[in-house]
Parts: sequence; structure tokens; C-alpha cells
Amino acid sequence: MSLIPATILTGFLGSGKTTLLKRVLTEAHGQKIAVIENEFGEENIDNDILVSDANEQIIQMNNGCICCTIREDLRATLQDLAEKRRKGELTFDRVVIETTGLADPGPVAQTFFMDDEIAESYLLDSILTLVDAKHAMQQLDDRQEARRQVGFADRIFLSKTDLVTPAEVDALTHRLKHMNPRAPQKAVHFGEVALAEVFDLRGFNLNAKLDIDPDFLKDEHEGHDHEHAHGEACDHPSHQHGAHHAHDDDVKSFVFRSDRQLDPAKLEDFLGAIVNIYGPKLLRYKGVLNMQGTDRKVIFQGVHQLMGSDLGPAWAQDEVRISKMVFIGIDLPTDIFLQGLEQCLC
Repeated sequence: MSLIPATILTGFLGSGKTTLLKRVLTEAHGQKIAVIENEFGEENIDNDILVSDANEQIIQMNNGCICCTIREDLRATLQDLAEKRRKGELTFDRVVIETTGLADPGPVAQTFFMDDEIAESYLLDSILTLVDAKHAMQQLDDRQEARRQVGFADRIFLSKTDLVTPAEVDALTHRLKHMNPRAPQKAVHFGEVALAEVFDLRGFNLNAKLDIDPDFLKDEHEGHDHEHAHGEACDHPSHQHGAHHAHDDDVKSFVFRSDRQLDPAKLEDFLGAIVNIYGPKLLRYKGVLNMQGTDRKVIFQGVHQLMGSDLGPAWAQDEVRISKMVFIGIDLPTDIFLQGLEQCLC
């Protein structure tokens, strides 16, 4: 049986997670979705309930979707759902996990890689983060959970953009891009978003053939990521508002690029040491690498101490072989990372 795709839906309190989730559940897409919630929120879904078993805490809705609350922990709930699916007691195509507004998505994501039984049943597809445009600046200033949710995101949806000015939206998008350059951003109105932008994004693969997303670190970041990394002022024209420089976010990103080949042994040693020391502070990291000894791209990515790599497609004949790596984390010593990576070059 093929792996069950799983999506983690996160975002700070009041960002619109439940609104987006209800939209996805009620759309006529023909898919059966199992939803795991930390709590059932205040939304009254009683009208949609077809079957309810209080002992199991699994509720089947009349459109075939399933809702369940987390009992002992997420791992047990995922195992329970997978077992019922194998036995034919439940039918569903994918799983969506809605975290509480105060949750750190890291441990949720790690569940899919730390446990063999879960890894054999599920494939973590992506982490989606909702950001409330009206309150985000204050939340990002005050709450580390909000910053971590942005740092983990594979895709960011901005809600309530109609309640703020275009200049405020622009300042927020620049700040989010500075924190997490690898996550595309999109404004959504009352959860209205196409399913193609929610499911099957392949944003998070550690234990499968890794896809390279074509927009990974587009050239728009050329020329100023290193300036950010070293804390210098950025006068890049697209940053005319400069608002995000007033905020010293502990979640930051930086990029390493080189057109020289990387030495596999040196890189493995260095990354192993870095992950061992800074693993808890490393939220997400990802790279497309030009490695000595192979004509194929090497793709790697990770979350915290968990890292995976795989051979990608061959470099095209006329393609410039550039290694690109992005690191997103909490108070990471950028200079140590960049100097260490430089020393891994051939």
C-alpha cells in the first residue's frame, strides 16, 4: 500500500487555520481526508457529523472525511488511523494535522522520521503556515512560537490582508522572506485557496527521492543574502520600506553559494558536527550541491538533527554548477557556518 501523504497546518492563534481547513474539507474534490486536531476548537461541526464514537475519538463526516483528536500523542493517533485503514475500517486518502496556535511544528514533523512504523505508513508532504497580517508583526515580536512556525514553513498563507494597508503587507512579506526565503507566500481571503496549493507540494522529503523545487532560492536573493548574514545594512531596492530591519528576529535565514565543488568527506564531517551542536536550533535546511566525484546534483535537507540526502538528476551540459544551501534557525552563528562550508570546498 502506498504511503499516506500528510500535511501539517500551523499558524498562531486566530490566523485562520480552521477557516482554511473547513474550506478544504467542504470542497468537492472527491478526496477523503483524515484530520487530526490537537483540540476541536470552537467551531461547531455537529451538523456535519455522520458517525461519532466517543471512545475512539474519531468522527466521520458525511462527506467521507474523518476528524479525530489526539489521545496519548500524535504517534499513537497516526498508528491507530493507519491500522484502521489497513483493516478497511476507515477509508481516507491523506491526513491533515492542525496544530494548536501555540504549537512548535518541529516535534510534529519529527514524528514522521523518528518512528519506523510511522515512516513506513506516511510521507510528510509539507508544513503550511498561516500568518495573520493584521497582528503578525506584534506576534512575531513577542512570541517565539510564531517565529518558529514561519521558520518551519514550506508555504506561507497570509490571512486578513484586507484589514491592513498595502505598505503593511509589503513590510510583512519582506520580514517573512528574511526569516524564511524558501517558503512561497500567498494572500488568502477567508481560506479560499486552490487544493493544488495545499496538497502534494513535496515540500518535505527526507526519506524519499528528493525533488528539487524549481524556484528554490531564485536569483532575486543574489547579492544581499550574505549582507544579511553578516548583519550589514541592506539597501537592496526591493527593501525600500526597510521595516524588517527594525525587528531583530531570532529566527533568521542565510544562504551559502559557491561555484567550486564540495569535498564529500569534509562536508559530511562538518555538517555532522554542526547538526550535533546546533541541531535543536536548526529549524530547516536544504541544499542543491555540486559534489566532487559525481555528475549528478546532490540534494540534502533536514529538520533539527534529522538530515537526509540523495542523488538528484545529472547536471545539464550547459548548466552552471553552483552549490546553494539555505539554513533557517534560531540565533545561528552565521560566520561559523559560512567559514566551515568554505573549508569544505575543493
